[in-house]
Amino acid sequence: MTNEKYILSIDQSTSGTKVLLVNTRGQIIHKCALSHTQYYPHPGWVEHDPVEIYENVKTLLEEMVQTSVVSQENLVVLAITNQRETIVVWDKETGIPVYNAIVWQCRRTSDKCQELKEQGYEHLIQSKTGLKADPYFSASKVKWIMDHVDGVKERAREGELLLGTIDSWLIWKLTGGKVHATDYSNASRTLLFNIHTLQWDDELLELFCIPKEMLPEVKDSNELFGVTEDPALPFTQLPISGIIGDSQGALFGQKCFEPGMAKATYGTGTSVLMQTDELVDGTNGLVTSIAWGMNGKVSYALEGIINSTGDTIKWLKDQLELIDEIDEAEQLASSISDNQGVYLVPAFVGLGAPYWKPYTRAAIMGMSRNTGKPHIVRAALESIAYQVKDIIELMQSESNIQIKSVKVDGGATSNRFLMQYQADMLDSDVIASEVAELSSMGSVYLAGLGVGIWKSKDEINKLNQDHELYRPLMTSDVRDKYYQGWKQSVNGVLVY
Repeated sequence: MTNEKYILSIDQSTSGTKVLLVNTRGQIIHKCALSHTQYYPHPGWVEHDPVEIYENVKTLLEEMVQTSVVSQENLVVLAITNQRETIVVWDKETGIPVYNAIVWQCRRTSDKCQELKEQGYEHLIQSKTGLKADPYFSASKVKWIMDHVDGVKERAREGELLLGTIDSWLIWKLTGGKVHATDYSNASRTLLFNIHTLQWDDELLELFCIPKEMLPEVKDSNELFGVTEDPALPFTQLPISGIIGDSQGALFGQKCFEPGMAKATYGTGTSVLMQTDELVDGTNGLVTSIAWGMNGKVSYALEGIINSTGDTIKWLKDQLELIDEIDEAEQLASSISDNQGVYLVPAFVGLGAPYWKPYTRAAIMGMSRNTGKPHIVRAALESIAYQVKDIIELMQSESNIQIKSVKVDGGATSNRFLMQYQADMLDSDVIASEVAELSSMGSVYLAGLGVGIWKSKDEINKLNQDHELYRPLMTSDVRDKYYQGWKQSVNGVLVY
């Protein structure tokens, strides 16, 4: 390999981990990936093994060095983007987790969150954090570990334990236990961070009975987070920077630097984000988060969270066995010209924004004797587009900003049926980046800004400009008919 300089990016997602090698022109040179085990100990519960995740990171970094023939002299910085809200609690001396990571999808704390609402804490929580009292976020997951794992509450009080989102866990491991830190984007998703004061909130910590000493230091996304010091890594003393939650990472990777710019990241679930720069209070199902912190200033975003999108297609494959491969969904959906009134409401783990109904369950509506495999597959894909439309319409009405186009990324953007249907439903252009790994690119851009590879956002705007454009083709009466059918179907499961 030449003397060209490179950035390494770890993308730790819900389904697996990827490592990317990116040059200073923003081009992905090499990538490798591993999946990790999904644990479902009870209905609605989801866990990951944090040790397995870190072992996968080490394996992938070693594989990257071997297969790309990159040497440490070529590497400038290591960036991290991660699944948000998923929480780990570990022993600060041994580094051993006290329990599996409880994943953002996990609904085991639904009763606790409902109890908080009934006790009148919902307004307090939202006014401080911008978020809902919902199992999706980290705080109630930590509370569950404290209450249900033997000895944890006592060890936490004695100062023996640390907690953090996946980025914190990886940083701690990569630095050999020397750095316990997170960035503003991840901290703002915990339900413990005050997005006004930019501090961990004592009142919320007391509410969830979490000792402040367990929490990581919060830093700008493009700050230095230490250097790699784990002797098991294929390189040492590599600076770590560019830390950001995956959805905010995609917002930065899509170059949504100006207020009113919006993007949707299609993954296991889908996050729809609109950059607002200044803090705008989320209402009626939207939440307010910190988009990123950079050079001493935080930028804010409005977000709508969809619990099940890519996971719905995985359900078609794994549970129903309607398709052998994910790619088959597009062909089946395109094989019929109309949904024939069939709608799938994918509330497998409740409904997220704008409904926030954790107990609602999934349903397929409108089936007849003629309903077949293509109709159910099409209904699953259409449900993704409808849910994104729910959120975009709400964002426009709450912010008084008309969104002219939506940038999209994630695995589902390769599905042309879905992308065209999304443009039709939104009645606006959908711009799919040719680069699929936008969350990674967001962390790469931030890391590059942090270590001086790029000097400004203007330089980043000139990188990776290729995209695919989907323009709306559907007439308004057809669009309204389909969307009305969706709303009626959602109302049906909400009533049930």
